[in-house]
Amino acid sequence: MIIDKIQALFISFKKEKPDRIDQLPRSGSDRIYFRIFYSNETFIATYNLNVQENKTFIAFSNHFKQKQLPVPEILSVNDETTIYIQQDLGTICLLDILEKEKYTDHVFGLYKKSLHQLAHLQIAGDTGLNYDVCLTAKEFGRQAILSDLLYFKYYFLDTLQLPYDKQAMLDDFEALATYLTQADYKYFMFRDFQSRNIIVNNDEVYFIDFQGGMKGALQYDVASLLWQAKAQLNDEWKNNLLNYYLDVIDDLLAKPVDRNVFTGRYDGYVLIRLLQVLGAYGFRGLFERKAHFLTSIPLALKNLKSFLQNSRVGIVTSELTRMLEAITSPEIITNFEPFQADEKTELVVSINSFSYKKDIPNDSSGNGGGFVFDCRGLLNPGRFEEFKTLSGKDKKVIEFLEQRTRINEFLNSVYDVVGISVEDYIKRGFKNLMINFGCTGGQHRSVYAAEQTARHLKNKYKVNINLQHLNEENWVKETENNKPQL
Repeated sequence: MIIDKIQALFISFKKEKPDRIDQLPRSGSDRIYFRIFYSNETFIATYNLNVQENKTFIAFSNHFKQKQLPVPEILSVNDETTIYIQQDLGTICLLDILEKEKYTDHVFGLYKKSLHQLAHLQIAGDTGLNYDVCLTAKEFGRQAILSDLLYFKYYFLDTLQLPYDKQAMLDDFEALATYLTQADYKYFMFRDFQSRNIIVNNDEVYFIDFQGGMKGALQYDVASLLWQAKAQLNDEWKNNLLNYYLDVIDDLLAKPVDRNVFTGRYDGYVLIRLLQVLGAYGFRGLFERKAHFLTSIPLALKNLKSFLQNSRVGIVTSELTRMLEAITSPEIITNFEPFQADEKTELVVSINSFSYKKDIPNDSSGNGGGFVFDCRGLLNPGRFEEFKTLSGKDKKVIEFLEQRTRINEFLNSVYDVVGISVEDYIKRGFKNLMINFGCTGGQHRSVYAAEQTARHLKNKYKVNINLQHLNEENWVKETENNKPQL
């Protein structure tokens, strides 16, 4: 198992066993992260079968660390380059602090620190960097820009099935890509510089997830941070932070930046970034059906709408502009926004886990029943001795289900089906909806599915949840003699 391999690598590095290894929540990528606990120290282990991606991240990290830039130190790598252990920079990202403190002077100061360190990473980090190790293109030039634009076209724009002149659109893409490649200030480009990838520890900032980096325009990373949809920075913050960043790079470059030239290209890179993000949300949300990305689409569209109302790219792109105005219309944005409960909503969604050894739960609301999902097609953790006395709420069982079964695919399908009813019931003023998950013992798979569904519906629809594990009193428990019993 993955954890066994991580433990073996850690032992080769530290010459001792770790106290424990916990899997961290999955994000949008295929990488799996673990936190290693050892004495009073913690470390981060990454498991990733994309060896080239690992090699790129390791090479970039080692280069930046030598230049004393704020990135994690790589401590150990296995022979296959599928697992590496790195310095643990902490658990709190800039977005966490923004969401907690809102738009305070402290948060503004952290954004300034982030831009200050970004400028050093871009300019100092560029010197001597071997761009041959880049994961995709060595430079964010014309072809890479076109790739982002086509990513947006195929995975978002075309899914809306709105009529447009395809040749005129491709001509606009070509013109925009050519215009942006004329940027004068090209150094290391982080590629995904946003507040989730900025770790804050003791009020200092550190950077992670820069394996997609390449040579490119300085403007792109600044645009990525200041126009992140989830952050929703106001125009005053954006303008002040951009001016601060320009002051920083003035001190780092041989001669001051031509600010008119810089800002002239900046708006174009803001647009490219906004469209790339929509493409990513379309792929992860509309195609892979990942709920987090689906719920992010309305924010991204509103962000794009704000840009179109207040900014101007330096060239005319008539068909692209027409379609961007169309997809940011209130009708399109509303279609992506879930219909959420409010203070008048009386709907209660009852979510149950149960055992098929018992009867399917009775619906006491008078509706005659609701959804029943059978989890027995997933590998049962209860078959393994180490999981028998645990439940679907325990970390080890969660890791087993997420790593060794298709539980996430199963639940994404559940979310699609159930979501139709939840939205309809809210609109129509219904008061009760029942959702049941069953498995053999009602202890592992069904419990996990019920817990995750409750969390998803609460977050997406703000609806009241009544969650019960109906077979809990019969779960296999640990006895005093460390033997399982019913």
